[in-house]
Amino acid sequence: MAFQPSPITNLKRNVTILGAGLVGSLLAVLMRRRGYPVTIYERRTDMRQASIGAGRSINLAMSTRGWQALALAGLKTEMESLAIPMTGRFLHQPDGSTAFQPYGTHGEAIYSVSRGELNKRLMSLAESHGVRICFNQRCVRVDVSENILHFEGDHEPVTADLLFGADGAFSALRTSYSHMDRVSARQDYIEYGYKELNMDPGEGSAKWRMEKHALHIWPRGKFMLIALPNTDGSFTCTLFMPFEGEDSFEKLKDDSTVQAFFEQHFADAIPLMPDFLTQFRNNPVASLITTHISKWHHAAQSALIGDAAHAIVPFYGQGMNAGFEDCTVLSHLMDTHEEDWTSLLKAYEQKRKDNGNAVAALALMNFVEMRDKVADPHFLERKKIEKQIALRFPEQFTSIYELVSFSHTPYSTVMQCIEAQDKLLGRIMAEGDFEQACGRDAFNDQLQAWMEEYHQQVQSLDFTGQ
Repeated sequence: MAFQPSPITNLKRNVTILGAGLVGSLLAVLMRRRGYPVTIYERRTDMRQASIGAGRSINLAMSTRGWQALALAGLKTEMESLAIPMTGRFLHQPDGSTAFQPYGTHGEAIYSVSRGELNKRLMSLAESHGVRICFNQRCVRVDVSENILHFEGDHEPVTADLLFGADGAFSALRTSYSHMDRVSARQDYIEYGYKELNMDPGEGSAKWRMEKHALHIWPRGKFMLIALPNTDGSFTCTLFMPFEGEDSFEKLKDDSTVQAFFEQHFADAIPLMPDFLTQFRNNPVASLITTHISKWHHAAQSALIGDAAHAIVPFYGQGMNAGFEDCTVLSHLMDTHEEDWTSLLKAYEQKRKDNGNAVAALALMNFVEMRDKVADPHFLERKKIEKQIALRFPEQFTSIYELVSFSHTPYSTVMQCIEAQDKLLGRIMAEGDFEQACGRDAFNDQLQAWMEEYHQQVQSLDFTGQ
């Protein structure tokens, strides 16, 4: 039986959403399920009408928070068939050796998903529920006090009843908020940029030319290459480098310097993308931004959501997951606040703003880990100990990565756990070889005491999420 949204009543406000991207489309589905009339204004053309090959768009790393939101939208089962589980990092070292680092203690995975395919399906799902999507409509400014939207070209201004800005890091609504009195807003760029490349699949049964169930990383200290699998056997790759300096995009000026650079640092990747010189020449370098704004909503009439509220760098794979979790939290708040949008939007900001700041910090921290630490023996030993401690004390200890990727623990709580885990693992590693230490009764007694101290430090924190 086709889904039937709740009936629209005179209590249901007309919802306007800026942006038909992932978060905007998902939010539209959730609002229609509750009976709200919804219109989306999208600046781009309809991507479903463009000739984009499956798996050729930038990939996403779907984790627990994202799957929960898709379940609310009724799209989880459908998207699972298109998602590839990645159970760990597959490292490609400078000397040609490789190593695998599992993400979870019990085989947990994050999932490689095509951004384009997911976005298309969310838009189609939204329209099937009665959402109206207006394409090629770029909002350039919002009169926040009156909730009036102004568009590029000859489009007449639109007065919104209830407005959500889901229009990304350079959101028109966010920019309009930033011009208001007593609003603090900033955008921070890091010195790194990125360039997308693609590894073609093999033929026949050998279409997977690298390990399928892994996120591949070539860590090289100040720069790195990553690759995520696609369902057609290809891999979507991203090169992250400084814009300027010794090893940087500015130094890679022509085919000969690019060829020499790849031969030196990514020799095993070259056979997998024989046209990499053409791709490198033609594909642009993009910047990486983190945004902060001091308030996410205005009165009972508008709010920011997803990247519009908290754009982050992509190194924890949490940008989409955090935006989807915004939608989940907002949906849950609607269960308790009903039509009181004054208190609802205030509660939404209170629940999500600190988490937006926290996930931004976590993403920057994970960049350093992926780029610099994953090949470091000390770091690798710490990761091994984390896994063993989690198995030995499952009720007391969960690693930071697992809290972020495999739970609904608020990002702000995860940040509070970092110092306590650093102290605990520092003590353990100071005892030397962990397996040998575990053979000593005195160490085991001390370890039990340390675990009890750690548990006391974190047990008062909020691990419940929504």
